[in-house]
Amino acid sequence: MSGYDALLVDLDGTVYKGPSAIDGAVESLEAARATATISYVTNNASRGPDEVAGHLRELGLTLETEDVVTSAQAGAAVLGEQCEPGAKVLVVGTEALCEEIRLVGLEPVRSDEDDPIAVVQGHSPETGWPILAEATLALRRGVIWVACNVDPTLPHERGMMLGNGSLVAALELASGREPQVAGKPAAPLLQQAIERAGAQHPLIIGDRLDTDIAGAHAVDTDSLLVLTGVSTAADLLVAPPEYRPTFLGADLRVLDGDLEATRVVDGGPAGWRADRDGDTLVLHSEDGAGDDDVAALRALCRAAWDGAGDHDGVRGDDDRAEKVITTLGLREG
Repeated sequence: MSGYDALLVDLDGTVYKGPSAIDGAVESLEAARATATISYVTNNASRGPDEVAGHLRELGLTLETEDVVTSAQAGAAVLGEQCEPGAKVLVVGTEALCEEIRLVGLEPVRSDEDDPIAVVQGHSPETGWPILAEATLALRRGVIWVACNVDPTLPHERGMMLGNGSLVAALELASGREPQVAGKPAAPLLQQAIERAGAQHPLIIGDRLDTDIAGAHAVDTDSLLVLTGVSTAADLLVAPPEYRPTFLGADLRVLDGDLEATRVVDGGPAGWRADRDGDTLVLHSEDGAGDDDVAALRALCRAAWDGAGDHDGVRGDDDRAEKVITTLGLREG
């Protein structure tokens, strides 16, 4: 941890699922405050930073409201740079997103009949056909369009649910257009968080390869993937270079130990080795192999990423390796 002056931590699927904290998340983040600034960076635009901060405090975390950076703030900032003060913006999202639009000097509206010059779209569990229809009318007129994020799904304690990106896709189909994106993996949200933290060497932490880790690549910084949300072991093995994390852990408790030991490429403790038999990845347990299944996954990632082309399956060279492959949800192709 000594190499990083700030942790930019995702929320949904990383710190909590639904209202409940993920095991070990609060304790590990509180301990990390001794050596690094911690900012909470969420693609979810449905709540204001004060509400998000209140929820995190209820879970036991120590923070100021300014430590929360949301995609609603990033989306509003993007529009603030492109619109004249007082311009009308049609909001597809919650009242919290409307407030961020007001804070950058713009006027939120809910109908195309108000002649908005832009549309901003963020997650809201109340979004329905009427507001999407108003946005379609505006977009087909050619107004500016900013999506706070394009995550197709949202981690929840009940499972994966519909995300803002799925509704953005509906408007793409209806309007024949694509939005500017403010949230991860696009750079604006993370750049805002880095600047606010005054960080020179931040570490981006999250559960999604296509947002958190790709976002880290977009701003050229290191990343840590935790396996508590969206992305799986199988996703990692086929990840393209721009989706590959620097470090890999089961959950945020990885911050309590030697972070360098969780480095995926050219790192990690002895005990597991992986190679290729043709197009099949083969996992071997060696002396010192412990109970850390993620250590085995790091070895598999190195073999998968070093190889030319896709692999057609994974198998173990011994009983221990076969057991780990089953636990990780990997199957022989």
